[in-house]
Amino acid sequence: MSAPFPPGEMTADDLRRLARARLAPAPAADAFSSPLARRGDHTLDGLAIDPQVVAAARPAAVLAPIVPRPDGLKVLLTLRSAQLRSHSGQVAFPGGKLDAGETPQETALREAREEIGLAPEQVEPLGWLDPYLTGTGYRVAPLVALIDPAFSPRPNPAEVADAFETPFAFLMDPANHRLEERQWRGRVRKFYAMPYGERYIWGVTAGILRNLYERLFT
Repeated sequence: MSAPFPPGEMTADDLRRLARARLAPAPAADAFSSPLARRGDHTLDGLAIDPQVVAAARPAAVLAPIVPRPDGLKVLLTLRSAQLRSHSGQVAFPGGKLDAGETPQETALREAREEIGLAPEQVEPLGWLDPYLTGTGYRVAPLVALIDPAFSPRPNPAEVADAFETPFAFLMDPANHRLEERQWRGRVRKFYAMPYGERYIWGVTAGILRNLYERLFT
């Protein structure tokens, strides 16, 4: 099944139809049991298929919010506060680790409310991407959702320095997906990067966006 339109021409209704056909209705429970092609970038260094790494990973969830605008779909991203202990100053999706008794969807919605003031009733869940195994030991379940265009972010300064929108068409264009690498903890870590203006979108966030592209358009 091919995507009905190029990313730059897609409407919210187009995205709904495509998401129903291409995204998972629930977070995958066993996606790391065998190496799969559609994983953004988290199989590039072998971490995703090491059973010990998978077993030790802490569950987390993020919300990948897409906002319908008159000039096209936009992806809402945040810039993490420079004061945070992990991933400080990086571009990210709202999200975090699961609290006791929470489902991944409850976590994604709670974190979005806490970080940018997004109310659950302003969120229309569309489906789940493949879980992403981070180098810092988290197993992240990404929930893709449409967001009420009337929503205005109210960043929590303790966690978020800024919230901004990036064109969906730019992020879904593989010409903008750069594969980079750097030394980290004594090994070469490969990752995707999608620089947009002054925003350097990379690592987990770019890997999840790459997986969104792979799921919807390949």
